[in-house]
Amino acid sequence: MGINLRDIVIKKEITIEDLKGKRLVVDTFNMLYQFLATIRMRDGSLLMDSKGNVTSHLTGLFSRTTNLMQRGLKLAFVLDGEAPELKKRERQRRKEAKLRAQQEYTAAKEREDIAEMQKYAARTSVLTPEMVVEARKLLEALGLPVIQAPSEGEAQAAYMVNHGDAYAEVSQDFDCLLFGVPRLVRNLSISERKKLPGKLAYQTVKPEFIELHENLKSWGIHQDQLIALGMLVGTDFNPDGVKGIGQKNALKLVKEYKTDFDALFSKVEWDKHFPFPWQEVFDLLKHMPVTKEYSLKWKEPDRDKIIKLLCDEHDFSYERVSSTLENLQAAKSKHQQKGLGDFI
Repeated sequence: MGINLRDIVIKKEITIEDLKGKRLVVDTFNMLYQFLATIRMRDGSLLMDSKGNVTSHLTGLFSRTTNLMQRGLKLAFVLDGEAPELKKRERQRRKEAKLRAQQEYTAAKEREDIAEMQKYAARTSVLTPEMVVEARKLLEALGLPVIQAPSEGEAQAAYMVNHGDAYAEVSQDFDCLLFGVPRLVRNLSISERKKLPGKLAYQTVKPEFIELHENLKSWGIHQDQLIALGMLVGTDFNPDGVKGIGQKNALKLVKEYKTDFDALFSKVEWDKHFPFPWQEVFDLLKHMPVTKEYSLKWKEPDRDKIIKLLCDEHDFSYERVSSTLENLQAAKSKHQQKGLGDFI
């Protein structure tokens, strides 16, 4: 779900080339869900191998990651850990929504309504533990660092950027800003297009660059107020927010009440909307568990492991995978030669 700040956030359009040579830490689950929602057959069904195993996540991950690597981006990937207790309510809501979507998909299939099948299929996406394990194997085989977060991957990535280990976080969710990430990159898609929610249409998109400090300064608030704003609008830990309060109204309220959050949440009658105190959500967002124990080491891709996982286990085209790896190696050599030439 994620917090919606689309109407008030300041963002700048950039190109992939603007990120060349920079370390970027990726919100992996966010990206994998994108692939499960969009990489599907005409009838909305997921891509599968001959054994019936889903491969949409691996198809997207291999294609996008190798393309970005070829273009000189230095990627690290963060995996979600144990979800906070407060998130279980949202997970249950999402589960029920997926079940309803599955029923709609089945009904559309019986009617042979391809458009409706595609529409509802994307809403049934489930990222299984097996898919996560496979994604990690592929990323490590590509020589990329994979960091296991103790809880929310977005918070772990934000911590890494704040400590100078990466330039920016890559995610579609504005929640990263609540966790204090200084720089956020959205729409990092090699196709430069994004599927419109609930529709069969796509829109052209360019990568977006968002700076936290610039936005806080423009809004006239500080980080704690941003967390409060997010809670009013709605986060994964208090879904849908306070009824009747949108982004602009929330900004107005946090500016009016400044740091008097007791008065703010009393004014909006928080207790009537949620069965837990506002402090619980605020403290979780401000102090989400992260780990300092991680290693950022990039290695050479292991061709044999990649071929085994994709081709031997999941029926990927040997020729296509081999060609991609050759292009990746050629691009790396080109970057290295150019770097040496610039140095001389």
